[in-house]
Amino acid sequence: MIASLMMYARPELEGAHSRYWALIREELADVGIDTPETLSQNAPAFEVWENPNLVLSQTCGMPYRLHLKDKVTLVGTPDYGLPACEAGYYRSPFVVRADDPRKELADFKNEIFAFNQPHSQSGYAAPYAHATSKGVWFDKLLQTGSHNISAAAVADGRADIAALDGMTWRLITQYEAFAKHLRVLEWTSPTPGLPLITAKTNDPEKIFSAVQNAISRLAPEDKAALHLKSLVKIPAADYLAVPNPPEIKSKTP
Repeated sequence: MIASLMMYARPELEGAHSRYWALIREELADVGIDTPETLSQNAPAFEVWENPNLVLSQTCGMPYRLHLKDKVTLVGTPDYGLPACEAGYYRSPFVVRADDPRKELADFKNEIFAFNQPHSQSGYAAPYAHATSKGVWFDKLLQTGSHNISAAAVADGRADIAALDGMTWRLITQYEAFAKHLRVLEWTSPTPGLPLITAKTNDPEKIFSAVQNAISRLAPEDKAALHLKSLVKIPAADYLAVPNPPEIKSKTP
């Protein structure tokens, strides 16, 4: 058995995630579902997501529609109460340095765009759809491996603009000193947020109820720290309807 809630894991949230998982485990035990004692927060993402003994994890919309849709079952989507988004949805801010006077996305066309992964909905797919709808894309791309590193790369001058997961940006503004050197240029349109998934052999309805109950039982301080509001159901068709960007062709700087 394996479980992970690594998508918004940070050292500051380790305790809250552990207590959240303990409540989920209690709820799952009540309906006869065995669970691992601890979360595999540092395990490689696809090793977790594609594990046939997956109890629960959180993935991203783009990996789901490209690689996982026939291998896992959707459980539900956490609602983080993000502004200008319906429940369970999120969007991506384009961030630039706070002292950069440029005001339009097109002004950054010839600059370095930092992104976490080419299979990221918030870091690559959503910003690609948004920018190209305005006739813009970036000539120089910097793949960083994480939203946090993308944001830091803009702050320290290794890149000029980046697109981030909206929830991750919220956490960056809370915990990272470099956030004061950044500002949001503009936002993408909302898309379905990061869903919880389980192995095909598990009952998603039982797991949905267990997670929802665990959220309701969370201590107010943990609920606030994790920004959890509720768990909602977004149809698989809504995830699959989101367009995919073409493969990356630009050279990295």
